[in-house]
Order: sequence, then C-alpha cells, then structure tokens
Amino acid sequence: MTDAPRPLQLTMAAPRRGKPPRHLADLTADELAAALTELGEPAFRAKQLSTHYFAHHTVDADAMTDLPARSRQALVEGLLPPLLTPVRELLADGGTTVKSLWKLHDGVKVESVLMRYPGRATLCVSSQAGCGMACPFCATGQQGLTRNLSAGEIVEQVRHAAAALEAGSVAGGPGRLTNLVFMGMGEPLANYKAVLTAVRRFIDPAPYGFGVSARNVTVSTVGLVPAIDKLAAEKLPVTLALSLHAPDDALRSEIVPINTRWTVDEALDAARRYFEATGRRVSIEYALIRDMNDHAWRAELLAQKLLDRGRGWVHVNPIPLNPTPGSIWTASDPKVEATFVDRLRAAGIPTTVRDTRGSDIDGACGQLAAEEA
Repeated sequence: MTDAPRPLQLTMAAPRRGKPPRHLADLTADELAAALTELGEPAFRAKQLSTHYFAHHTVDADAMTDLPARSRQALVEGLLPPLLTPVRELLADGGTTVKSLWKLHDGVKVESVLMRYPGRATLCVSSQAGCGMACPFCATGQQGLTRNLSAGEIVEQVRHAAAALEAGSVAGGPGRLTNLVFMGMGEPLANYKAVLTAVRRFIDPAPYGFGVSARNVTVSTVGLVPAIDKLAAEKLPVTLALSLHAPDDALRSEIVPINTRWTVDEALDAARRYFEATGRRVSIEYALIRDMNDHAWRAELLAQKLLDRGRGWVHVNPIPLNPTPGSIWTASDPKVEATFVDRLRAAGIPTTVRDTRGSDIDGACGQLAAEEA
C-alpha cells in the first residue's frame, strides 16, 4: 500500500466571518412577513416576491411589474441582495459542463458545477467554502475550512443555474434544472441548519420553493453519524450519499480522517437507518485510488458489509479518482477497476461507475478548489 500523507487535523467548527446580508431564501414564512412589515409593505407581498425569485428566477426589480413601482427597488435591496458575484466560468464537454467561480460578500470564493445531459441537468452545489474533513486525496479537503455558507448563498447557486438554463445560456438551448447534488465544496452535514433550509427551498412547491422533486436531491456526507440520524428524522425523501472510499477501518482512517470518530460499521449502520426511515436507497461513493483501495478483496469486503445489512437498500458508485495538483495518487488501472466492479456485481450489489465529467477543468469530484488562476 502506498504511504499516505499524515492526515490534517479536522476542523469541525467554521471560523467566524461577517454574516451575509439577509436574504429571502434564509427566511421562514413568518420571518418574511415580519421583514415586509419592517419595510412598510403588506404581508401578501411575500407571495409576489417569492414567485419572482423561485418561479421566474429573477432578482431584477424592473421585471416585477406586479409590484408597486415605488416599492420594487426597496424590496429587492432589502430581501434579494446580491450574494454571489461571478468571477469566472470554465466550459467542458462542448459547453454542457460549466464550472462557475463565485465571490461572496466577504471576498470568500466558492465553486458550483452545472452538468447537462440529454433530458436532465444537474447542479453540483457547494455548502461550505473549503472543507474541514481533511481527506488527503481531495483538493477541497486540503484547503481546510474557511466558513459555512448561508442558506441564501446555497440557494443562489441554484437560482443562477436555473436562470442560465432557461435563458438558453448553456449549450443545448433552453432547458430546465432537474437534479441537485451536494457534492461541491464542503461537508454538507457539518453545515446542517443552512443545508436543511436550502433543501426545503429546493423541494417546496412554487412560489415558496423551486419545486424540485425530493428524489432528485442528493445530500452527501463522509459519515457524520449523528447528523445522518438527524436528517433521517426529518423524513425528507432525499437521497443520502455516503462517501466511504474504503471498507476497512485501517485504510479509511488514513484517507477519510473522520473515520477515527465514526467507524465504517457505524457509518454503514447509520446509512441503513436512513434507508429504513425514508425508504430511499443510499448511494455509497467510492473513489478508486490506484494500489490504495482498489483491491479485489476490498470489493468483496465491501459487498459483505453491505449484504450483512440486507439487500435492496444500497447502490455503489465507484468513481475513478480525479487528479488534484501535487497528489501522489491517481486513478485505478481500468482492468483493476473492472475487476472491482465485477466483484461487487457478482455479489449482487447494484453498481454503476460514476461519470467524471469536468475533470479537464478541475470540475469533477474532489477537484474543486475555488482558484482564480
């Protein structure tokens, strides 16, 4: 086994920075009504303003012609302030993969990745600037954690993508955003409150949400067991993706340092409980790293651990490791990858090798680093 770098110290708490401006997407219905009263407007404006934001995907005051002309600009400034400033876009796959670099109000930068396929479009959303999980094969994890994003900052990534698709700004002509995955920068369950608020905005019907099917929303985690159980108790039928990457504690503790707190078995037990609570099949994410975790016996061990917890509750997504600057590791040999997948399938485990779109623009899994140059 290749020697792994010494894991970085985990950073669970986000450093404090200036709070983002108040935004409609951060507010409950009661809070929005109170904010409108504060601005001297009647509470029924909540539905009008939310319709423009969530249904029409606009923050342009001039487009809000059903609002009094005297009120439009004040409402936008007070409840729809700019949270994301575009810095740069990189395109791949003939323009159907778009990596966007955003600057937040305090100068912090994050990235999101929009991937368009025939019949669907998926946005890979960031929940934190950087990440405190310190996985050594992940560019984001090696940055450390800068801060959590607010719900508004998360939701704004979605609105921008939805508006770009509708306007035909993405290759393929006008389209619709159909899938949302928390697989951008950060550990979503380490920013639980904001992520849960954002998820509700994703799935709530218009005019108070985007109306995306909960089944088309995926929340990933490296295995924060108490937070998995907390999410299960919400009874929201979103998909849980567990980033496992090794079936044995000795190796997983090296490459996913949180494993020293919650073991492989504890993470898998929590994932199984999530399935039992929601009825949603769990995805197991497994980055295949050459000569590190791609051995056939590890595929067999993974299959056994999953089968020990029953059938029909899980799906495995092997992911060829995406290169990151300075990394000593690389993707598995294709023949080794094929053997790994074959062993899982032979054991009866549904297995699909993950598409690695965007790797040439550092937009694939584990590559997001929010760099300008």
